Amino acid sequence: MSDTNRIGLHEASASQLAEKLNELLANYQVFYMNVRGYHWNVKGPQFFQLHEKFEELYTDLLTKIDEVAERVLTLGHQPLHAYSDYMEVSRITEDKNVSDGKACVEGVLAGYQVLIELQREILSLASDADDEGTAAQAGDYIREQEKTVWMLASYLA
Repeated sequence: MSDTNRIGLHEASASQLAEKLNELLANYQVFYMNVRGYHWNVKGPQFFQLHEKFEELYTDLLTKIDEVAERVLTLGHQPLHAYSDYMEVSRITEDKNVSDGKACVEGVLAGYQVLIELQREILSLASDADDEGTAAQAGDYIREQEKTVWMLASYLA
């Protein structure tokens, strides 16, 4: 009996990665809802610009949510799919009733900080496990999100 899964990764490593990816998934889900709320509720002189930007961001987050869940499945495990589970696992908390444009952007920056940190943890675990698929996914997300953070921080400056 082999201790590797169907894609050739050691099951213990795949299990550890799936658990960490589920944590990432939970954070993406909560962050997605926060950004969706910013999109719906933002007010102020930058409304049109921010409303459009938040829609762009939450659309991208929704794509990544699906990709992360599918990566968990690829590793041979089950993605979390209950919001109560997301709330137990997520480092990102719900951001309720935020409508000030600057506060919304700060909330987005805080969310990306958590995601990037988690993705770096996943990148390290994936590298140790010789899991190129997960490492590439995490690396791509980090690169994209670091640029977004730079742009949003510049917006606030």
